[in-house]
Amino acid sequence: MTAIHVAAPALTLRAGRRALEHIREQGLSPADVHMIPGAAGGPKALGIQGLDLALFGEWLPRAQQPRSLIGASIGSWRFAAACLPDPVEGIRQLGELYTTQRFPKGISVADISRRCGDMLDQLLEGRFAELLNNPLYHLNVVVVGCLGLLRHDTRSRLGIGLGGVIGANLLGRRYLKRYFERIILHDPRDLPPLAELRDFPSRHVALRIDNLRPALLASGSIPMVMEAVRNIPGCDIPGGEPGVYRDGGLLDYHLDLPYQAPGVVLYPHFIDRVVPGWFDKTLPWRRGDREQLKDVLLLAPSKEYLASLPYGKLPDRKDFTRFMGDDAAREAYWRKAMDASRRLGDEFVELADSGRLAERVRALS
Repeated sequence: MTAIHVAAPALTLRAGRRALEHIREQGLSPADVHMIPGAAGGPKALGIQGLDLALFGEWLPRAQQPRSLIGASIGSWRFAAACLPDPVEGIRQLGELYTTQRFPKGISVADISRRCGDMLDQLLEGRFAELLNNPLYHLNVVVVGCLGLLRHDTRSRLGIGLGGVIGANLLGRRYLKRYFERIILHDPRDLPPLAELRDFPSRHVALRIDNLRPALLASGSIPMVMEAVRNIPGCDIPGGEPGVYRDGGLLDYHLDLPYQAPGVVLYPHFIDRVVPGWFDKTLPWRRGDREQLKDVLLLAPSKEYLASLPYGKLPDRKDFTRFMGDDAAREAYWRKAMDASRRLGDEFVELADSGRLAERVRALS
């Protein structure tokens, strides 16, 4: 008898308590989705580009309704691209611009910041008003305001400050309030659907034409890699010190937030779990709050899918060093990962349309 070969699943699906109940009883339709988070993760976003394209280009538009998008770092850039007049073109353009970035050995932090700013300008092309007035998507950008030594860009002072952050985080996330405050720059029409934020000092600031670009740049400004962004219009506290702003993923790496959107919070992600902060990456006991994530459906590449990729992983920031001196090889690898990721989007749409999503989804740990 001829063996029947069944392709290994490309997606892993994990759902919080209430989302799991919803999917098992009602399935999932685009009308169920009112909020989408986007994690920090740099080039990993390229590895799930096909999922973004399927969601924003095909599946979500079936239900024409406003949705809140909340992102930190590359998550905010992905969603800014999706808020452009043509989301498919925007998402693909972001992938191409990121892939063709080249950072030669010895490049300065200032030059990396300048090049990333140029990339953002090429993506947005001054279409700030169109982005902020998108009738279907409301953009929310997460940044951190820095305190103490983290306000400096000199390597010595910033290094000492980051050492303090690492030590404080080992004691507990709550101690990070000595170093950071959370700022959510939100769609000017509404606040994001979140419960009161009590874990860290937090502020909401409306996005405007004059602060959209610096907010997005700050949200991806990794310490020691890029310069901080200073004095974002509308963010500075009157009479206080001028603000210094950095990558939102430092506090909210995977956006473990108290979601209050109706229905299911649809989360296209890089891995099958939620890591609260950037400094928790090496702390396996730090997991997302199950109660906060009760409405989340997390979509992530499966282990089998990752094993099928070149180098057995999604693109990541270390590739700039790994392929130093051979950008053509890195770009070819990243494009293969983007091409392969169409399988992620195709599989999700097929599962949702066929009603088989409930068969595959498991509890979010």
